[in-house]
Amino acid sequence: MDVLDHRPNSVDKATYRNGMSRLGTSVNVVTTTLAEKRYGFTASAVCSVSDTPPTLLVCINRASSCFHAFEKARHFCVNTLRPGQEDLSELFGGRMPGLERFALGEWHEGFAGVPVLATASVSFDCELTSFVDEATHRVLFGRVVSVRESDEKATLMYCMRRYISG
Repeated sequence: MDVLDHRPNSVDKATYRNGMSRLGTSVNVVTTTLAEKRYGFTASAVCSVSDTPPTLLVCINRASSCFHAFEKARHFCVNTLRPGQEDLSELFGGRMPGLERFALGEWHEGFAGVPVLATASVSFDCELTSFVDEATHRVLFGRVVSVRESDEKATLMYCMRRYISG
């Protein structure tokens, strides 16, 4: 017997989104390269999976303008933003076309040439190990091959539809 078949499906999209807005999270810019072009998007759905081996996950909407690059990429970088970098979050959130997003910020090449934000709170270079498609999103699992931490220990957070310094 499948338990999911007996659960009511009564939570509408607005109620769900309002509830999720209370789940505070770090603000991240996830980057990759494809055919020597840079791609990136803002993500709040990032979390640790395991420390042995070091693995994290990140979710990307399959309707995203840069999904095609992440669909084909074997490497990606999670750049956790610091307070004061709200403009980067907004920029990579979709307000500018792909390459123009990298005009703001200081970017270096990380593992396998993937863009790394020099001023991030922390950056995780990852090698894609697997993925799962669920509903509107793809969950990317990445083996962390490099970690770069800033001396400044503050992280930009997002909760209740606003930025918070943490």
